[in-house]
Amino acid sequence: MTLLARIRLVTFVLMLLGIASVPVCAQKLGPDGAPNPDASVTSQRTLLEQAPRIQGRIDIPDVKASVLMQPAGRAWDYFHEVLLHWGGALVIVGTIALLGLAYLIIGRIRIAAGRSGRKVLRFRAFERFSHWLTAVSFVVLGLTGLNITFGKIVLLPLVGPEIFSEISEIAKYMHNFTSFAFVAGLVLITVIFFRDNLLAQVDVEWVKQGGGFIKSKHAPAGRFNLGEKMVYWFSVAAGVAVSASGFVLLFPFYGTNIADMQLAQAAHAIIAIFFIALILAHIYIGTLGMEGAFEAMGTGEVDLNWAREHHDRWLAEQLEREDRRPSATPAE
Repeated sequence: MTLLARIRLVTFVLMLLGIASVPVCAQKLGPDGAPNPDASVTSQRTLLEQAPRIQGRIDIPDVKASVLMQPAGRAWDYFHEVLLHWGGALVIVGTIALLGLAYLIIGRIRIAAGRSGRKVLRFRAFERFSHWLTAVSFVVLGLTGLNITFGKIVLLPLVGPEIFSEISEIAKYMHNFTSFAFVAGLVLITVIFFRDNLLAQVDVEWVKQGGGFIKSKHAPAGRFNLGEKMVYWFSVAAGVAVSASGFVLLFPFYGTNIADMQLAQAAHAIIAIFFIALILAHIYIGTLGMEGAFEAMGTGEVDLNWAREHHDRWLAEQLEREDRRPSATPAE
């Protein structure tokens, strides 16, 4: 019995040693004769060449969590953290620099004949409301959106991480909810000013006369000149595009995947940057660039001489309409 027990013990020990030695024998040896644990493992490069992303098996219902690695995410991160920073700064700062240069060279466009003292109604109250609803909401969206892109670079070093975190959280909610006001204003100005911004024969003449920038020539125009019409149509197109991509980001993964969300974010950011540059030029012309222009959206009325110099065809129609209007019967 003692001999049999010893044989069983030796056999058991040999079996344990054999099991332990199997993984070691299965490993390939490296150049120095040592085992290479990665020799039998597929390289990361090979995996990435086989599929656009690596997926695993998970127990939770969220299928997005099964994406273990997505090479396209590196391209998106490079765009968001490098290209967008440099490109956005170049566009916005470059626009401000060009507008400043224009102010230094051209200066403020004055009313050549001086103010007449007579006012002409240019925009009604509801038209001004629609414009300011869109304008104010755009400013809020622009500032809060720029914080997402440049906040960590510009604002964070100034206020510190705690205050920056609070500012960014508030900015996020402001950006999300103000978007609905912007869309409402965009629909209103699209409908209200659509007919007046259609191309007309007078726009060709406006271009031939230098668009009002050549002092020796008079550029005729209707209610809106060709430059204002271009701002209108670019604003409508950019507004629709930035709103559509914004709502995709606001309601993520409703019929979209990770790649679609990255594309929507990139489109939203690029369009918004150029949209901001366009509106900066619009604000400049309506304030510093031209005397009497801001009054149109401020009070709704403009000086008669201003209207004659910049929108003579429209002014003629307004005066003719006033002449045809029956005068009030005097009280007896």
